[in-house]
Amino acid sequence: MLVPVKLPRIQVDELQFHVRHSARRRTMQITVERDGELVLSAPPEADEAALRAFVLEKRFWIYTKLAEKDRLQRKVPRKEFVGGEGFLYLGRSHRLKLVDEQDVPLKLMAGRFCLRRNALPAAREHFVCWYSERARTWLSSRVAEYQARMEVSPAGVKVQDLGYRWGSCGKGDWLYFHWKAILLPARIAEYVVVHEIAHLHEPHHTPAFWLHVEHAMPDYAQRKAWLAEHGIDVEGI
Repeated sequence: MLVPVKLPRIQVDELQFHVRHSARRRTMQITVERDGELVLSAPPEADEAALRAFVLEKRFWIYTKLAEKDRLQRKVPRKEFVGGEGFLYLGRSHRLKLVDEQDVPLKLMAGRFCLRRNALPAAREHFVCWYSERARTWLSSRVAEYQARMEVSPAGVKVQDLGYRWGSCGKGDWLYFHWKAILLPARIAEYVVVHEIAHLHEPHHTPAFWLHVEHAMPDYAQRKAWLAEHGIDVEGI
């Protein structure tokens, strides 16, 4: 008996897909990642012909999504860490003030980010550390708030650089969040939390998954749309 070869990648016309076979999937699904990568998820029995046919069926949708990504993936200027520059925290911009002396390299005080001048060479690292610590506390509190409502018990929360993803539901029911989630407005960061918690019920974006999200957050669609359109604005640090 011949066993179908599982292709890690497949090309259909000029479209290239990263193929992920999963025994937990019953249907095929295409995802356009935030960086524009195309992911084709499929059950184990789906062969190359079935994959290609599915791509051709969804071709118009794929091109529409890619066009949206091109519009949104505009270059965001990197921070220069100069006095008066704005830095986001839970959706609000706080001006940077350079100071000669303070007990820690970076702190938020009286509505301003205060950065010690001798910490300038490692300014980005200090901001990432500050954001990560605040994100861990804030996101953990929101997970604790929603997990009872959504009837799940995650193993815990981890904050790290997730590349182009805002969050991820990992093995052992751990919830992972990008440290940049703490730059988003609170109501949008809460959507990211609810989205990942819902994955504890449904690993894929099935209709049942979105029902779990909607039950916990009836206005999730508006928050989701805001994140898709404006999320890029927090990238440039």
